[in-house]
Amino acid sequence: MPKAYWISVYRSIKDPDKVAAYAKLAGPALAAGGARFLARGIPAVTYEAGQKERAVVIEWDSVAQAVAAHDSPAYQAALAVLGDGAVRDFRIVEGDA
Repeated sequence: MPKAYWISVYRSIKDPDKVAAYAKLAGPALAAGGARFLARGIPAVTYEAGQKERAVVIEWDSVAQAVAAHDSPAYQAALAVLGDGAVRDFRIVEGDA
């Protein structure tokens, strides 16, 4: 079964306090679901339409595992805290087998 990758790129951060509160809840919620954080932070370099905003890459054992973690009550609570604090481009991508 191919691994999956959760890619979240922040387009803008409207409220840093909400993002910080979200991160405190989201990290443990996703780790409990099997997340392996590969990269978190401001990009070192951007090209094309890339923005110098926070980016996160997480590895999962499968798409189903990533979706289950996203839909979990703990992660949904983190999203509620984030609210309108940031605009993100988020996707889950299946890895090459």
